[in-house]
Amino acid sequence: MSMNPFCEIGLEEALRIKESGIGSEVIAVSMGPVQCVDTLRTGLAMGADRAIHVDAPSTLNPLSVAKILKALVDLEKPGLLILGKQAIDDDCNQTGQMVAGLLNWPQGTFASKVVLDKEKNVATVDREVDGGLETLCLDLPAVITTDLRLNQPRYATLPNIMKAKSKPIKKMTPEELKVELRSDIDVIQVTEPPKRKAGVILSSVDELVDKLKNEAHVI
Repeated sequence: MSMNPFCEIGLEEALRIKESGIGSEVIAVSMGPVQCVDTLRTGLAMGADRAIHVDAPSTLNPLSVAKILKALVDLEKPGLLILGKQAIDDDCNQTGQMVAGLLNWPQGTFASKVVLDKEKNVATVDREVDGGLETLCLDLPAVITTDLRLNQPRYATLPNIMKAKSKPIKKMTPEELKVELRSDIDVIQVTEPPKRKAGVILSSVDELVDKLKNEAHVI
């Protein structure tokens, strides 16, 4: 068990926001079996103030994770929710968008730069898109998902690792949060794509044009 690199970047960004004086507390959250506690201790050693472990099955679909996060947001009332943009086991890139929808909060996904304005209570987010960078201005509270180029996470120092052992980790269950865990997706069938036909070597351009026209019907 180790921290998702994208979530590690999200935690680092939260710590930098607190160190700048804009944020007051950083809460690390993980959900899954008891091994998650080790990952939360890493987050506490990096600098998080406290942690919440939601004791749940090892396999959770993105919507279930989003529902648990919404319940925790309703409980803790944070001013900003930062997540990694995607998981690295199933590569799902859904949870941040789903929890923003459930909360009805603005969202800035794939963030490569985050600037908070405490007076105006807004966040300016540069996000990476196919054509370059898109800049969004989000009213807070908001949901931000982090991309690789946002920052370089710090290493936990030995003194902070020792301090993390005394920091609180609150254990909760989905039942306490009134979240029903159920599968919203059923895999009906998985099939391989059809095998490609073997290629052929043609002797002339005219023969190529003939096959494209009469066999492939693309011209």
